[in-house]
Amino acid sequence: MQTSAQKILLVTLLLAVLAGCSRKKDKFLSRNFHAITAEYNTLFNGRQAFEQGRDALIEGYQDNFWEILPVERLDSPDFIPLPGDAVDPSFERAEEKAIKAIQKHSMEIDGTERNPQIDEAFMLLGKARYYDLRYVRALEAFNYILAYYPASNNIAQAKIWKAKTNLRLSNTKIAIESLHKLLDEEDALDQQDFADASAMLAQGYIEENRLDSALVYIEKAAYLTRKNEEKGRYYFIKGQLYDRVGQTLLANANYDKVIDLNRKSPRRYMINAYVNKLRNFNYEDQDPQLAFNLLTDLEENRENRPYLDIIQHQFAQFYLNVGQQDSAVSYFNKSIRSNSPDKYLTSRNYLSLGDLNFDNSEYLIAGAYYDSTLTFVPENTREYRGISKKRENLNDVILYEGIATRNDSILSLVRMSDAERTAYFEAYIAKLKEERAKDSIAAEIAEATLANNEFFVPDNSNGPPQAGGFYFYNPTQVAQGKLDFKNRWGSRPNEDYWRISDRQGTLPENTVTTGADELRDVEEDRLFVVETYTSQIPTAPAAIDSISTERNFAYYQLGLIYKEKLREPDLAIQRLENLLASNPEKRLILPAKYNLYQLYEAEGDTFNSDKYKFDILQNYGETRYASIIKNPNKALEQDASGPEAVYNNLYRQYENQEYEAVIAKAQDYIDEFAGDAFVPKFELLKALATGKLKGFEAYEEALNYVALNYPNQEEGKQAKELIEKGLPAVKSSTFVPDAEAFSFKLVYPFSKINHLETLKLKDSTEVFLNRQSRSDLSISVDVYDESTEFLVFHGFVSAAEALIFSETLNREKLIALKEEEPVIINSQNYRTIQIHKNLQAYKNLETK
Repeated sequence: MQTSAQKILLVTLLLAVLAGCSRKKDKFLSRNFHAITAEYNTLFNGRQAFEQGRDALIEGYQDNFWEILPVERLDSPDFIPLPGDAVDPSFERAEEKAIKAIQKHSMEIDGTERNPQIDEAFMLLGKARYYDLRYVRALEAFNYILAYYPASNNIAQAKIWKAKTNLRLSNTKIAIESLHKLLDEEDALDQQDFADASAMLAQGYIEENRLDSALVYIEKAAYLTRKNEEKGRYYFIKGQLYDRVGQTLLANANYDKVIDLNRKSPRRYMINAYVNKLRNFNYEDQDPQLAFNLLTDLEENRENRPYLDIIQHQFAQFYLNVGQQDSAVSYFNKSIRSNSPDKYLTSRNYLSLGDLNFDNSEYLIAGAYYDSTLTFVPENTREYRGISKKRENLNDVILYEGIATRNDSILSLVRMSDAERTAYFEAYIAKLKEERAKDSIAAEIAEATLANNEFFVPDNSNGPPQAGGFYFYNPTQVAQGKLDFKNRWGSRPNEDYWRISDRQGTLPENTVTTGADELRDVEEDRLFVVETYTSQIPTAPAAIDSISTERNFAYYQLGLIYKEKLREPDLAIQRLENLLASNPEKRLILPAKYNLYQLYEAEGDTFNSDKYKFDILQNYGETRYASIIKNPNKALEQDASGPEAVYNNLYRQYENQEYEAVIAKAQDYIDEFAGDAFVPKFELLKALATGKLKGFEAYEEALNYVALNYPNQEEGKQAKELIEKGLPAVKSSTFVPDAEAFSFKLVYPFSKINHLETLKLKDSTEVFLNRQSRSDLSISVDVYDESTEFLVFHGFVSAAEALIFSETLNREKLIALKEEEPVIINSQNYRTIQIHKNLQAYKNLETK
């Protein structure tokens, strides 16, 4: 009974307390109940969630130490979260808790908030939205504090966070102005608040590219902040700013401050401070040994293993500066193999290797490295476009260098005597056998090492076994022993009587070879026979001439590429001189000499430039090249005989259906302007004219020629696109039934010999059409092939209408049929006969 009474009393007391804790009553009990509940329940959980989300965001942030670090570690992605979406569920939970604290524990009475924790709730609300990338909504929360809680101890923080939010919204000038106003109230600011405000002011000036002003405030922030992580970051940023304005000594002094913090600050700042100091190292005035010792210490320190990627990259840069290229290449590759999360660092490694190979004229390898670089560089950037253009320029170099090298090798073999060829290939086969043996030993070593791993004694593993060392502990000895055994006995199974190779019923499995195994053995044996190689050397004069012609054209193209695209005059001169020494065809001699004249003149080599100048003026005085030398101020593209003017005239002939003339002249111009940028244009125009005149198969062949010979030129790409997309659409030569057509033509075939008479017929019939008010019909003269052209009437809606109109023309005696009857054909089939030149097939179909 007493227990029941106590329970009733407790419940009554609890209800009285709850009744006295109303949010509408300004009572001591109410204020403290809601303040304590908000702070130690709702807001506590909200802050925990917020800190968890912020720590995860900061931890996942990848700093780009190649650029000036942002003051705050927060990504600014291109996307804007949709309503209801959250970057991190922790921020969503923090926001929910802040809103719950406001809704459940706010005590706004007579326009005044009586719960001192509600401004904390609004701060948490704004921060959660800020880190959730919803900056406008965050701004609302901070503005609410500034408007309705003027006495809050969070006013300074609210102003700082509002400025941070404005910076994120690109309202940089507004943010700077508000932060300056805040700093004027220095007496009212806490030291950490002053540091935070100064840091964000520095960030604003960095974004405005006012680096001198940024330096002032980042210094204040670094000095005043109580957080060592921020101190290290701020001093590092200050060093970067001094680097950017060219103050190397001051930059290094700030990097030293970062280094002096040691373990008080994250190690990533210290390592990159060392790296930036090494980038500022003066190899002319300072002892390179100092840089080497520092890099060695960094590399050997076990604590620096997570940062070996950047340390090894800097080691590679060191070796480049001291002229040890092989070591540099080795360290660039080490840095790549470290699988660095820093994409920009990886791109620098590949780019450096690409540039090194480019400078060494290893263009195929350089191209591969540039391809790798592009996978780590953001698209739509200036750097991406620059590397991409350089890579495209290498396509032609790789193609033509390959042709020149291959054909030079073949021609050198052609020029050898039989004895010289035999000696050459015997040496090659000996080297091949040596490499094959090395590969076999390497494979056996690997096998032996794995098999004897637990017993392996590594001492002197590449030499003879140590005194007292067991033979089978040395994998090299084991590997050599296995090879010696195989050379003497072949492959034998591990069983009794292994030396007996002809035992009945116990024939070792390895001695039973399939036909494929025998064939493979034969092929391997052929690799070690001199005749295998000498039999492939061409002997026919036509084949040798073709190889020489292809090689010479490659030399000429390389000369132009090195001269015009890659700006490598020495390589250009070498290739063009090689061309002239190789008995080139006549069409390449003059342009090669003219380009050599220009190259030597640009290099200041008066002797050689005058040699080619006088040669051209004396032996080729009537050419356009001589004209340019005589009058260098005359622009080539304005010359009436220049390639651009010639091409434009030829294109007009193409539009006038003078296809035979276009094909003939285009070939002449291709020879005349060999190597000029307009040559691919002439080739494509020639292909188009060929298709119009000779039909689908000839057109396909001509397009393939352009696509294969000019793969990296715009015209080559156009030809490839036509092959892939255009030709499949018109490949079919099947005729469609008239019932499926809506437009018809009346076609009169005439011989091209009587072209003028055909034009007169066209004029007279046009007059007739005008007299008959037949504006729905039109007339054209279309080329069909080398010998035939069509007078075509377009615009009939049915075959019957075309037939009636042909009878009208006959009755009016406007067209006297001397050669063939007119053809009535629908528009689709007319297109087919023009593409496939199969008019006779259509006529045969009509007569059935």
